Amino acid sequence: MKSEIRDLFKFLDNARSIYHVADYARKYLIENSFEEIDVGKKLSLKIGGKYFFCKKGSIFAFRIDSLDDGFKIIGSHTDSPSISIKSNAVIKQDDYIKLNTEIYGGPILNTWFDRPLSMAGCVHLKSEDPMEPEMRLVDFEEDICIIPNLAIHMNREVNNGFKIDRQAHMIPVFGIKGGEIDRDILLNEISRHLQIEKDSILSYDLNLYDTQKAGFVGIDKEMISSKKIDNIAMLHASLRALVESREGRGIKLVAGFDGEEIGSSAQNGADSDILSNIAERILLSFGRGREDFLQAIEKSFMISADMAHAVHPNFSDKSDPTNKPKMNSGLTIKQSANKKYTSDSKSTGTVISLCKDLGLEYQIFVNRSDQPGGSTIGPISLTHLPIDSVDIGNPMLSMHSIRELAGTKDHIDLIKLFRHFYSL
Repeated sequence: MKSEIRDLFKFLDNARSIYHVADYARKYLIENSFEEIDVGKKLSLKIGGKYFFCKKGSIFAFRIDSLDDGFKIIGSHTDSPSISIKSNAVIKQDDYIKLNTEIYGGPILNTWFDRPLSMAGCVHLKSEDPMEPEMRLVDFEEDICIIPNLAIHMNREVNNGFKIDRQAHMIPVFGIKGGEIDRDILLNEISRHLQIEKDSILSYDLNLYDTQKAGFVGIDKEMISSKKIDNIAMLHASLRALVESREGRGIKLVAGFDGEEIGSSAQNGADSDILSNIAERILLSFGRGREDFLQAIEKSFMISADMAHAVHPNFSDKSDPTNKPKMNSGLTIKQSANKKYTSDSKSTGTVISLCKDLGLEYQIFVNRSDQPGGSTIGPISLTHLPIDSVDIGNPMLSMHSIRELAGTKDHIDLIKLFRHFYSL
């Protein structure tokens, strides 16, 4: 197995919550000699320095090659559609223990049925400073939940477009226990895993996740099957490229936003000032001013990296008649006349030129004209940092399913492109 794919599998297997994504990326950067900074303090940076910071479920990393050549940014996101656990979650019904849930983003709900699930996220604990409760990661690791389907004998329309009720039907079974059920059973399990007192728990942010590990599919292992390929694959490719690229010009930056699947309006989402703020603060730390920052923006370029749609072998008519990206046939440049994507003729040309430098294939994705496209971080980010930008991604199938499918070769080639971009 190539090191790029082995690396990717580790990222995917550790993508149990946004907090685990950020934490694993943090460890990866530390192992590769990046320095963690505290953005709550005045920054003290140096030319040639490699830095990063995490903020809740987001991560930002950068390398300062020079100050007068703008920013080269690759943006992605750390979150994926999922099922979150509500507060006061424990439900007792017919001797079953169930957990009340809320849907995060837009998952394909029927793919969550009948799969062993675990639970992970963060817990906040009482500390000496009430304004700064202690955050701890928690991961149950084992298969502890399942959302069982209703038997076809009781649901004859299940194969004819059965409508799923998000409140009634997406409730996982946590166990079976007759008699009285301790309403604190979830908190008890959290405290046992963390080896803390239950009374120290103030709140939690937990989600269910698929425990099956990432792996290959296909006669020649040409496809990757995993949870959360969208968009952990893009985050991994950008981080690996930042680590491996040679020194060039400008400031090379990876932006791993949180909250994309719910509109990017999170505190650390693309529709916030977090990217603009850190970019300006980098220059301020060298004594540069606002005018220098505004000039740097004019010299900058951003790749908005989010997975793209491949033509589906069973639903070919759902793709545009002349733009049908295929897996393992090159990265996909996403275009939209209505600017659902940031790609324009100039930025598209830039990416094509980079591909030609390396002899890499590329493809174009455009939605069918009778079908609206989804959103991504690119157009939202540019309302806060107006720079030249392009939207690209690798083509995939089963987007937003609990198990997604992407091309093995595509991921290796994308890292090559990102590495080239960061080396300029």
